[in-house]
Amino acid sequence: MAKEELTLEELASRIYAGVGGMNNVESIVHCMTRVRMKIIDDASVDVDELKAIPGVLGVVEDEQLQVIIGPGKVNKVAQAMVDQAGVKLGEKISSGTPKSTSTDTSGKALVNERAQAMKAAQKSKQKPSKIKSILKDISNIFVPMIPAFVGTGIVAGIAAVLANLVTAGTLDAATWQQYIDIMNILKNGMFSYLVIYTGINAAQVFGATPTLGGVIGAVVMLTGMNPEAPLKNLFTGDPLAAGQGGILGVIFAVWLLSIVEKKLHKVVPDSVDIIVTPTLSLIVIGLVEIFLIMPLAGFISDGMVGGINWVLGVGGAFSGFVLGTLFLPMVMFGLHQILTPIHVQMIDETGKTLLLPILAMAGAGQVGAALALWVRCKKDKELTEMIKGALPVGILGIGEPLIYGVTLPLGRPFITACIGGGIGGAVIGMIGNVGAIAIGPSGAALIPLISDGKWYGYVLGLLAAYAGGFVATFFFGIPKEQLEKEALAEETIINEPVASTVAATNMGTSEITLTAVADGTVEPLENASDPVFSQKMMGEGYFVEPVNGQIYSPVTGKVSSVFPTKHAIGITTANGLEILLHMGINTVDLGGKPFDLKVVEGQQVTSDTLVADVDLAAIKSAGKETSMMVLVTNMDRVANFVLEKTGKAKAKTQVMDVETKA
Repeated sequence: MAKEELTLEELASRIYAGVGGMNNVESIVHCMTRVRMKIIDDASVDVDELKAIPGVLGVVEDEQLQVIIGPGKVNKVAQAMVDQAGVKLGEKISSGTPKSTSTDTSGKALVNERAQAMKAAQKSKQKPSKIKSILKDISNIFVPMIPAFVGTGIVAGIAAVLANLVTAGTLDAATWQQYIDIMNILKNGMFSYLVIYTGINAAQVFGATPTLGGVIGAVVMLTGMNPEAPLKNLFTGDPLAAGQGGILGVIFAVWLLSIVEKKLHKVVPDSVDIIVTPTLSLIVIGLVEIFLIMPLAGFISDGMVGGINWVLGVGGAFSGFVLGTLFLPMVMFGLHQILTPIHVQMIDETGKTLLLPILAMAGAGQVGAALALWVRCKKDKELTEMIKGALPVGILGIGEPLIYGVTLPLGRPFITACIGGGIGGAVIGMIGNVGAIAIGPSGAALIPLISDGKWYGYVLGLLAAYAGGFVATFFFGIPKEQLEKEALAEETIINEPVASTVAATNMGTSEITLTAVADGTVEPLENASDPVFSQKMMGEGYFVEPVNGQIYSPVTGKVSSVFPTKHAIGITTANGLEILLHMGINTVDLGGKPFDLKVVEGQQVTSDTLVADVDLAAIKSAGKETSMMVLVTNMDRVANFVLEKTGKAKAKTQVMDVETKA
């Protein structure tokens, strides 16, 4: 049977249905492969329904719900979704508040709660980190730009190769120059105004007005400044140079903008807010950016110039390593612009610049790092798709796609890529006298411009940087989170057939005994006040009305999940039964405060194991019920069950027998 194909509009509608409706989506953006949605009520999202939609390749639940569509189509689907909502990408669709689980009787909230328990429990164990948060923001700023990086990067790479061949005399300038000019115009549409795009995206990430973020990004270009009376660097008194502060300066300035703008929105009257808030925000942040952030970058740049001159004076492999390692951080701060006059001066005096081939190794280190990520993280389809798109332009010397889309958001690979660049620089420094007769892009595109037949030295440097970036990243640069994702994917692939084999060998039925989890009264599920339980939407079982807060495991097995709000624990038995201990009804609203958990995920437990000490009085004072629900959630594994005891019982008393299928 041919697989159902949906139009873009049908696919958009089906995705909305799967996430609980359009009014459950606050905003929509997309990256290279995924539609990214900010969800209002996570409990209303049906992940299984989303995965079953033809054209959806997968679903990732993170700070944003990510529906994987694939490159080339994702932008069309995202556009169709915002068109149906009558907004633009990134604009707010709905500003509703999450539905309370205390009034949700559909059962979907509890079903989704259990389905997401494993992921949420794992995530709850991760310690919050400011560095991780910063890297996450940087990723969200640059990932939407990846398609533009890739497209313009390829155009720029081709233009660079042609321009270098013209400079070297291999191609005729009269024939090829106009084509080179056209490609440079296309390339400059992205790279010349990258600070503006960065400002817009940073504003969306930090919650500022996107157009104001774009203006703050454009400030570093110093457009409109009188060249005869330039603005002065407060630290040195020298004229400010366009680009000082760089991308990171723009991101920092827009972050400040978001703070100022939000403060003003609170204090400025609504009647004049549209006039006063943007005006004051631009004036305040613009002044800070021009007279503090940019001069600070200039101050740093002066120190960097002194450092470069010292390194060049030392010479050899050491110089090459230091320069190759530090060049990308210089790019991040916009400090690489100060090197252009150095290159020009070297070419004027000696006919070549010895600095450019060394600095070009930084991009080669990025290539090596990306290759290592591709090998080690091959199960991460989105990451590998980005690498596939960015590698060709990286090889041609356009490093932005790899920097901003791949290595920098992951953190460690950026550092190991810099080390790879240093290794390549050391090789060129050791060979010596490897120069370029003109400045331009780096990578393979620079080979035609290497002087005095020393192209072999440059190529050896490239290969060393590729290898250095690969090895450093392969062994030391893969983030822990990426390794965990890869291991989980590998384990799923390996264990599926193993699980089938184990099931096949257990041909006879086996019986599991469930016990009372507390001193109190054992009741059948039919008596539960919540229809989700009483109608057995989650499975068969029983509940205990406890007389004290000492709660024990109902079964022997392993803790498979602990919900972040501590009110639910999943336990898996040796023969595969999945037991859910749900402490109280609608207690997810209490944020875990009444629950003092005594177990952790992965721990082996028996009916003698105290799993939690629960403050029953706190639950009751919050208007919630204290019923301790025990459910068998995978009833497809159950052949027969008998609730043998109801009424008053002590904790650990046997109350239910469950016979599993062969």
